[in-house]
Amino acid sequence: MFVPYILPPVHVTRTVRSVCPARAGVAGLCAAHTCVRAEHCPSTWVLLVDIAGPCISSSSWEFVRKSHEMLLIEEKYKSIAKLLLSSGTCPRCVLRFCCVGSSAPYRLPYKNLADELQKFLSNDGDIAPPSKKVRLGDSEECRSETEITRDTDVNEAPQTCNLCLGILQHLCSTEFVKQIFHKVQSAGYEFQDFVFSVSLPPQLLVREHSAWLQAQEEMRRQDRLLEKADIIQLKEAYKWIIHPMISEELGVQAVSKSLFEVGVVFCHQDTDEDCHFLVTVCKDCFKPTKNKQSVFTRMAVVKALDKITDDDFVTHFPWPPSTPKTTCQVIDIQCNHASVFVAGRYNKYSRTLPQTPWVIDGERKMESSVEELITEQLMTVFQADSFNFSSSGREDVDVRTLGRGRPFAIELVNPHRVRVTEQVMKDLQQKINGTDKIKVRDLQIVTREALAHMKEGEEEKTKCYSALIWTEKTIRKEDVEFLNDIKHYTVI
Repeated sequence: MFVPYILPPVHVTRTVRSVCPARAGVAGLCAAHTCVRAEHCPSTWVLLVDIAGPCISSSSWEFVRKSHEMLLIEEKYKSIAKLLLSSGTCPRCVLRFCCVGSSAPYRLPYKNLADELQKFLSNDGDIAPPSKKVRLGDSEECRSETEITRDTDVNEAPQTCNLCLGILQHLCSTEFVKQIFHKVQSAGYEFQDFVFSVSLPPQLLVREHSAWLQAQEEMRRQDRLLEKADIIQLKEAYKWIIHPMISEELGVQAVSKSLFEVGVVFCHQDTDEDCHFLVTVCKDCFKPTKNKQSVFTRMAVVKALDKITDDDFVTHFPWPPSTPKTTCQVIDIQCNHASVFVAGRYNKYSRTLPQTPWVIDGERKMESSVEELITEQLMTVFQADSFNFSSSGREDVDVRTLGRGRPFAIELVNPHRVRVTEQVMKDLQQKINGTDKIKVRDLQIVTREALAHMKEGEEEKTKCYSALIWTEKTIRKEDVEFLNDIKHYTVI
């Protein structure tokens, strides 16, 4: 006879999912202690204990209990945790300022993390073994466990955090991850992995600086130091939480370097003015630029915070920061693929075809160009947003390019299709060569470095010209010898 128990959520995510379910990686669990997926709830594992078989050893349950206590906050940071939590800071930001450098605690469901943090601060960290039977087919019980595990119920957070402005509370839910997934899916990119980027509002730096000054003061009371670099960056903590969720949805791994980037841009208009006082104190850090809509860039704010004194900062921005009534907003979910470079050689046979579009005072002078005849086909196949054409030198409109052809390269910006075979490239070359104006050869995908080699060759190569000359008088043998003796010519 088997008695089912729901395993603690942390134990489930850290052990059962990564190890054979029949053993769950816990010492003392044998074949009689079987882990199965709950019906209607595949993300929840249930431990079936055979009451007629061997019991779970005390050491096994201790493993489960300890796996539930994963805050990893050192005792010396307890005063900081109390200070921040009482000031309106969310549990995940508390972990950041307590220098918790492991990703596991941040991935705990929000409610569970808040409960564990309260236990840590009250020195009550014990949990008892489960004593309640759970029916596997109970969909309502299963739903509540899933919500806890997946952190879908963002209403567990009572108020918006005054440091992350809700990013670590409300914007790492399953619903938000699905928004990212639908954006990527609808964009139609080809990719094998991805890198995730986050753009944060600059006022978060001001709020974090304020919290750091207070945390630093708490540590000084213990004759300790808290370096700003020791605090876990918001971006890093956010990626720890959301990377596995996005990877699961997309079916590919999140990596540190990838040709495909998924980016999220956050803003929080209600707190935009948090940075404004820095202009009065550090004017030279904020200079208008043509490409920026605001002078309050992250780089400018960082420079100002490095320059301002602690007393000046506290005077203008007292602790604690105000608790916002709204959370951060997502203003954009961006997808971008690194450029693809295509190179080859072209011959031009027409004397009425420029290398690039010839437009004077807004009026087009020629019907087409070498650039357009080549890129038209490439843009269709690679589905790129734009392109940049370059070549090793150029020729005049009425000059043909013969011989082996002129080297050229095209940067295809933000291509959606990148899995292009050699056969596809051969077919592309054949389509481009469907005109009598130009012909291309050796069409291939190259690296960015190959473009640099092409430009170097342009400067170093020797050019040979042939010319047919008419003269009014007859050329004598002495004239030819005279010309041959001249070593340097100036062509005007």
